[in-house]
Amino acid sequence: MVGSTKRVTLTFRYPFSLKGIDRPFAAGQYELITNEEPIEELLFPIYRRVATLIFLPADADQPSSIKIVDVDTADLAAAHERDQRASPPRSPP
Repeated sequence: MVGSTKRVTLTFRYPFSLKGIDRPFAAGQYELITNEEPIEELLFPIYRRVATLIFLPADADQPSSIKIVDVDTADLAAAHERDQRASPPRSPP
């Protein structure tokens, strides 16, 4: 069997941070790649996640440069969920 690669774009409305990365990232769209491999012992096709990669700006001063970072899927999902639940800041009366 052949492995699987999925690409998705996550949108963050607010700045966010991820465990193991020493700086926060700006709100915006971030591309993710998830690599999976088949579990061949089963009679039906099922895949195991091998890596989740996120494309991040390498340097705040160089927005065109990127780095690809292997991230913890649960941490990324939690950061995105917090972002989606967050209320927009209130404007002063």
